[in-house]
Amino acid sequence: MPAGPPEQPPRGPGMPVLVVDDHELVATSIVMSLRVEGLATQLCKARGIAPILAEAASLEPGLVLLDLDLGRDHEGNRVDGVDLVGPFMAAGWQVLVLSGSADHARIGSALDAGALAWVPKHAPFPTLLASVREAVAGRPVMSPERRQKFIDLYHQRDAESRVLTEKLDRLTQREREVLAELARGRRAQAVADHFVVSLATVRTQIRAVLTKLEVGSQLEAVALYRRATRS
Repeated sequence: MPAGPPEQPPRGPGMPVLVVDDHELVATSIVMSLRVEGLATQLCKARGIAPILAEAASLEPGLVLLDLDLGRDHEGNRVDGVDLVGPFMAAGWQVLVLSGSADHARIGSALDAGALAWVPKHAPFPTLLASVREAVAGRPVMSPERRQKFIDLYHQRDAESRVLTEKLDRLTQREREVLAELARGRRAQAVADHFVVSLATVRTQIRAVLTKLEVGSQLEAVALYRRATRS
């Protein structure tokens, strides 16, 4: 049976709605539109995990409309909305992911953490409004089957990532450095010149990389490396 979101008690129409989105113009438009519909909606202006949670802690828990791509905090660190789902729920909030992300596995990670559902940012406003009203009323926003499909995709991606990390961990420091140079587009001779070693030494290291990563070509090795280091 597909796993649904954690059961939540029905909440009344006065349930507060908090919009967490770093695109102020979009967020403000959503806030104003939901207020016109009679929903007590507020914009979270904080940036960073701790400040956002601190601002939410000053409010009565309700429903969070949460973007997953929240830009960077004041120290330049990337803020991932997925990291906020668990803390929001622990504080008594329900979470509705409102994101333009095309990465369904990432959306699945937010759902796996307990978010009720995902609504695409490009969805028509009536769709968003209907989703918010269903969430506020304690009714399902997303079918269990569709929700589980996203979660399963996340678990599959997570398992693949763990296997890839284990393979990369087999490499020595120098083998990893050689692979990084190959990923930058350098040929074996250029890599040898860069590290001031013989071409034969680099070719031996490349063969070791292919063996440890269980691939048959440099192209495959580079593809795995780029996938693992993709931000």
